Amino acid sequence: MADLTQEEWRSRLDKDDNAVIMDVRTAEEMDAGFIPGAIHLDFYKPQEFLEELDKLDKSKHYYLYCRSGNRSGQACALMSARGFSAAYNLMGGMIEWEGEVTYE
Repeated sequence: MADLTQEEWRSRLDKDDNAVIMDVRTAEEMDAGFIPGAIHLDFYKPQEFLEELDKLDKSKHYYLYCRSGNRSGQACALMSARGFSAAYNLMGGMIEWEGEVTYE
């Protein structure tokens, strides 16, 4: 697990052919916009979050974000403890995100 600045996060993501972007915010927060291509697992629904996490490919590299970077940091630590090979936290989350956002 690593906390990455926006520049580091985006740079690694752009070069990573094994990347999955994960939004761990609530559905209501996602309605305000999300990073294109992100899968959604709500960290505030712990049982559902863990069940869905266990279905994911542990060999992929996961790039997580939330509103501020706190929940995604906790989720990264949890993923590392559950055997995921790589989980990267976007420090500052969507509050500081300057990249593309979609509302679909």
